[in-house]
Amino acid sequence: MDLDINTLRSLATVLSFITFIGIIAWAYSRRNAADFEKAANLPFEQD
Repeated sequence: MDLDINTLRSLATVLSFITFIGIIAWAYSRRNAADFEKAANLPFEQD
């Protein structure tokens, strides 16, 4: 298998896309919803 620059670029693109999909899945998981809701309301809390 020849590993030229175009193969490396393709591999980098695929890995970046997989990472992006992972971040999206993490952000929309129900397990994190409560933490994100708390974080969203932080600017509105008063001491």
